[in-house]
Amino acid sequence: MREDIIQIRWHGRGGQGAITAAKIVASAAFSSGFAGVVMTPTFGTERRGAPVLTSLKISKHKINDLSPITEPDMVVVFDHLLLKEVDVTNGLKEGGIIMINSPRPAADYSYKGMNVFTSDINSVASSVGLPPGIINTGVIGLFAKATGLLDLEPLLQAINIEFEGRNPEKNIEAARLAYENTMIGESR
Repeated sequence: MREDIIQIRWHGRGGQGAITAAKIVASAAFSSGFAGVVMTPTFGTERRGAPVLTSLKISKHKINDLSPITEPDMVVVFDHLLLKEVDVTNGLKEGGIIMINSPRPAADYSYKGMNVFTSDINSVASSVGLPPGIINTGVIGLFAKATGLLDLEPLLQAINIEFEGRNPEKNIEAARLAYENTMIGESR
């Protein structure tokens, strides 16, 4: 794999919007000048609540590899309870970033040599009036704060476009609040 490709693996549950979140980040990355953006959703017999994943690769140059990610630079976890069900860190590169939707502080998670960030997305989504379980836009705020890969504004614009006619204001506010309330852990 080329070193200039940033590989992000998204772990969620069916119905949480992991694929939509990756799609929104992909759109914002492309509009921010990344010429190479490849999203590879993984589908199977998933059902609501079952673990799902998707892959997103971002580069300043064209990407020809469409395969799922096996050695991510970053992982995004939509539900902290998945940590007991799925090895989300499988293949994660040394010094990688782990972003977790969790009510617990980042310091509570110990992943040697990794950088951990958490935000209580469920509470954030509820506080802005989103229906229970609708957390994907909040996760985008966590992603923005943890990675610094994309500015928050292009992500908010992409959310506005994706949710046009379906509460874009609430989704934008969820992303903004999650961004502001992201907790940073220390690499160990």
